[in-house]
Amino acid sequence: MILLKVSAISKRQGHDVMVRNIHFEQQHLQKIAIAGASGSGKTTLLKILAGLIQPDEGEVILENKRVKGPHEKLVPGHPQIAYLSQHFELRNNYRIAEILEYANTLLPGKAEALYEVCRISHLLQRKTDALSGGEKQRIALARLLTTSPKLLLLDEPFSNLDLIHKKILKAVIRDISEILQITCTLASHDPGDILPWADTILIMKEGQIIQQGSPEEIYQSPLNAYAAELFGTCNVIRDAQIKSMLGIQDNTTDNKPVFIRPEALTIGDNNNAHTLKGKVNAVYFGGSYYEVDLLYSDSKITVRTEKAPPAVGDIAYLSLKTGKSSRY
Repeated sequence: MILLKVSAISKRQGHDVMVRNIHFEQQHLQKIAIAGASGSGKTTLLKILAGLIQPDEGEVILENKRVKGPHEKLVPGHPQIAYLSQHFELRNNYRIAEILEYANTLLPGKAEALYEVCRISHLLQRKTDALSGGEKQRIALARLLTTSPKLLLLDEPFSNLDLIHKKILKAVIRDISEILQITCTLASHDPGDILPWADTILIMKEGQIIQQGSPEEIYQSPLNAYAAELFGTCNVIRDAQIKSMLGIQDNTTDNKPVFIRPEALTIGDNNNAHTLKGKVNAVYFGGSYYEVDLLYSDSKITVRTEKAPPAVGDIAYLSLKTGKSSRY
């Protein structure tokens, strides 16, 4: 069932185009992530979806009804769309229970279940100035959810959190979808926040959606170097000789790049028919793996390995793992 339909949305600010000709649909409970570098238009798009910014063109439809912008309403926003900003605020020196009760529209018993989902039940008697940043964020989120929205929009929700509070918030967002049955859209620039969570990813650049697909499609088959590098280290290979040595078939005439993730490569011996000989330029420890930079001519290629890596200055032989093919 289609919950949200976005058609031909565009927004300008002076001579700058903030978003341009945005189209997509979101099914009920479909988890959509919007990815892009800073300034790509993610926040502007979310605010348009929430009815907080008036688009210049196009329309947003929620459950077959148009979402009105602030030029059409006295109070901006849509009652069934909740938007959690990066810059949320809580009133100082108030008890959490008071803040939540003021906004609560839920039936008795439902609020308590919501507080459990948001992991804030133990915070209700505290005051706002006695909370950590991660706790304040979950309070702000719970306050939004007490209005029973159909759609929750999350703008860079993990950007200012340490690993402990990030892990808690990820579990909360998962339960909001699974337990509370609320559809979520999340904007982030961090692949670690997006890839394990999303059903569909929209990649934005300069106000436009340049690629859309499942996490696997986005990660393994990026449209271009921007999309590839947005989701982690990626070897962008244009050199025809390197392609040939790795056994990559290239029938193009325009030197189209090949995108190869570091984990799709392996360091071994010179017995493989398609092997690239390079010199180890750097080794980086990543916890459960090493990333090794090899130099071949003027090109740098990065490989990820779980084995003990060769030393800087050593000669190493690089090949594609069996079953791994390059994506164009």
